[in-house]
Amino acid sequence: MNEPTTALGLEGGAVDEFRKRLAKLDAMREAGVEPYPVRFDRTATAGELHERFDALEPGSETDEVVRVAGRMLLRRDQGKLVFATLRDGGDSIQLFVSRSVVGDALFEAFGELDLGDWIGVEGTVMTTRKGELSVRVSSFQLLSKALRPMPDKWHGLTDVDVRYRQRYVDLIANDDARRVFTVRFDAISALRECLLAKGFVEVETPVLHAVAGGATAKPFVTYHHALDTDLFLRVAPELYLKRLIVGGFDKVFEIARVFRNEGLSTRHNPEFTMLELYAALVDYNDIARLTEEMIADAAQRSIGTTRVEWDGHDIDLTPPFRRATMIDLIREHAHVEMHPSMPVADARAICDSFGVPWQADWGSGKLMLEVYEKTTEHALVAPTFVMDYPREVSPLARVHRDDPMLTERFELIVAGRELANAFSELNDPVDQRRRFEAQARLKALGDDEAQGVDDDYLRALEFGMPPCGGLGIGIDRLVMLLAGVTSIREVILFPHLRPEVQ
Repeated sequence: MNEPTTALGLEGGAVDEFRKRLAKLDAMREAGVEPYPVRFDRTATAGELHERFDALEPGSETDEVVRVAGRMLLRRDQGKLVFATLRDGGDSIQLFVSRSVVGDALFEAFGELDLGDWIGVEGTVMTTRKGELSVRVSSFQLLSKALRPMPDKWHGLTDVDVRYRQRYVDLIANDDARRVFTVRFDAISALRECLLAKGFVEVETPVLHAVAGGATAKPFVTYHHALDTDLFLRVAPELYLKRLIVGGFDKVFEIARVFRNEGLSTRHNPEFTMLELYAALVDYNDIARLTEEMIADAAQRSIGTTRVEWDGHDIDLTPPFRRATMIDLIREHAHVEMHPSMPVADARAICDSFGVPWQADWGSGKLMLEVYEKTTEHALVAPTFVMDYPREVSPLARVHRDDPMLTERFELIVAGRELANAFSELNDPVDQRRRFEAQARLKALGDDEAQGVDDDYLRALEFGMPPCGGLGIGIDRLVMLLAGVTSIREVILFPHLRPEVQ
């Protein structure tokens, strides 16, 4: 018998079960049965059968012969009858296996199957006397032998670390995991379709960047041997997307995997998904209207409503969302007056009064942002566009048309969390160079998250970029909100974890 080569994570009785199933595998092969055949010709799914036949009266028989396939998750043996549950995708169908129909040999072979095995069956559609839609099995075929036992039927997979590490089992065992990812896929599809309908073009931009830019974040560094140079996994696709605006594509978007070398938390995963879009000849007010429309549409399409329950909050995502400046919100929640033009000493005193730490090289705009984040952001439960960020902390946003110390930037905050960030984009190459150089000075002082000077992007701006609005939406946080979960790991199929101890 083959011994387990990687009984990783198995212990006690599970190891014995693993060996028992390996023995069955060997016995099948010795008998000339292939436990992993190449294909199976399915004619119907469980979902299709329910759509067609759920109206059948209890105790009904049909002449409809179907071939279905899936994983066997439950089985009840009742003498000469076996009832089994077959799951394919998110749907299930009952199998009705009678010794009198399949014969002794097949009936005994069916009894040798284990929970978790993939099987294909042929039979007729029927309902039991209790009205359970079923397939009366006339023949079956093992499609894939499961060597590891499934989690307990009633308790599912409950260890959180195991759920994230073995997502493939989580999806088999936990209905809620499948629900969350169905919400994710439907929401992403809705966002994409909304933008395509508005004339946006979906594009692909590089993942490896010569200069880490487009966001204030610490990048991952890699080395390209052929080019003999360091490259960075992108922290944002922004600067390449805006190059395309320069090149004449008026509306572009990308659903992009981005990478930030930061800690793990309920809000942060080093690899995550961003939707970024840019449109020529619009400003951040236009982008705000587009943002609320997209989010409401994604909610309606993925969960059937624009009202969500999240962490004890009842949140209405119906547009329009509230719009308020950062200055007004600080006044409302912290009861102090702040502006980037105020004396630095006064801004530091306000920070001290709220216990907000500060650094000597921070100006009043950065200090104002720190006070906002400490006192105000967490209190914004209903969807709120926080408008007009300090210029000091917005190196890629256009100077505000009415106040040169501010920028035309908003963040969308829901339930105290940032969901989106948007600008009237900076298209003045002279101003952009000054801001890049200011960022470079911060980097030289040890700020790992500061951006460098991207000379090629500056060259692109020097060819002329039209007035432009841009938006980034954190897909994972949006899905958390829609699905009603509080950890980002619940909405990422394979989140990053510490190495498994063996």
